[in-house]
Amino acid sequence: MSTNREFFYRKLHSLLGVIPVGAFLIVHLGVNYFAVRGPEAYNQATHFMENLPFRYFMEITLIFLPLIFHAIYGLYIAFQAKHNTSTYSHFRNWMFRLQRVTGVIVLIFVTWHVWETRIAAALGAEVNFNMMAEIVENPLALILYIIGITGTTFHFANGLWSFAISWGITVSPRSQQISTYVTMAIFVALTYVGIHSILAFVL
Repeated sequence: MSTNREFFYRKLHSLLGVIPVGAFLIVHLGVNYFAVRGPEAYNQATHFMENLPFRYFMEITLIFLPLIFHAIYGLYIAFQAKHNTSTYSHFRNWMFRLQRVTGVIVLIFVTWHVWETRIAAALGAEVNFNMMAEIVENPLALILYIIGITGTTFHFANGLWSFAISWGITVSPRSQQISTYVTMAIFVALTYVGIHSILAFVL
């Protein structure tokens, strides 16, 4: 029974990392990218998202609850994992290890980001271009944001590779090799969008 429960939790953890958490990440990065067009474009995009009907219900059910489960169970997986990169320094062994490391980084980063934005908004602050500009005007905060964004996009992209195997999408070695190239391209593209967006608040 415990084995079946473990199998179910791992499947659910994998699925939630892509849908809806991964989907939200893409949407969030897309909204943030409006910052490269200037404060007015960014503010319009964020205000549109904030005025969506049933916003709080969707945030709780489609973002925060899945994210909390994915994060908590992900920590369990990370601390249960046995790394062998010191013995077998293969590419996929390193990807396995980095997936666990970035999972911890992402959890810290997302918690900080939510505190700086969503919690601040709940306390009366307005989420706009000026808010983000004030956060990242501190060089240390900007560096931490760049690290957090890069860790997040890697964790998602590499997680897609594992998801495809876990759900039987890429079974053959050839398909897994193609998936490696595809997910690496996704990582590069999302990282570019994320870093370009955050730099728009300071340039």
